[in-house]
Amino acid sequence: MFLQKGMVNYVKVAVVMGSKSDYPKLEDGIKLLERYGIEVVVRALSAHRTPHELTAFLEEIEGTVDVIIAAAGKAAHLPGVIASQTLIPVIGLPIKSSTMDGLDSLLSIVQMPKGIPVATVTIDLGLNAALLAMQIMTLKYPELIEDLKAYRKEMADKVLEDDRSLRK
Repeated sequence: MFLQKGMVNYVKVAVVMGSKSDYPKLEDGIKLLERYGIEVVVRALSAHRTPHELTAFLEEIEGTVDVIIAAAGKAAHLPGVIASQTLIPVIGLPIKSSTMDGLDSLLSIVQMPKGIPVATVTIDLGLNAALLAMQIMTLKYPELIEDLKAYRKEMADKVLEDDRSLRK
């Protein structure tokens, strides 16, 4: 495990969602990051309804956060607005809305203008956002590579266990 209990966590991921209702889509990813000793700061801030608070938060975390996961639905401007205000890598998590099954969110996040990149992961899959955040952080914290290898081994073992149970 990268960080041991009792140590101060210097590695941080900020998770920002446009609405508290997005939290269930992020929960598995947050738990995964915490499982590996990565401190997670979670906020519900809107690019449209709380722009000043969002900007203040980004200023507050500058220099203390390695990656930002930004989840948003519908117009999904949150990841792009965040990316426009910081050089911290931003991972956009499109959230499925009631109108277009998340396609609107996906396209809003993936179609960023030249010069303001946002990485984008699977609609509603916060776990993939967390795993990508960990992979990005391996550049600064190579110790995380072993955690990611262990996680992938767990996934493979689960598939093989399921395969064995089907063959019985």
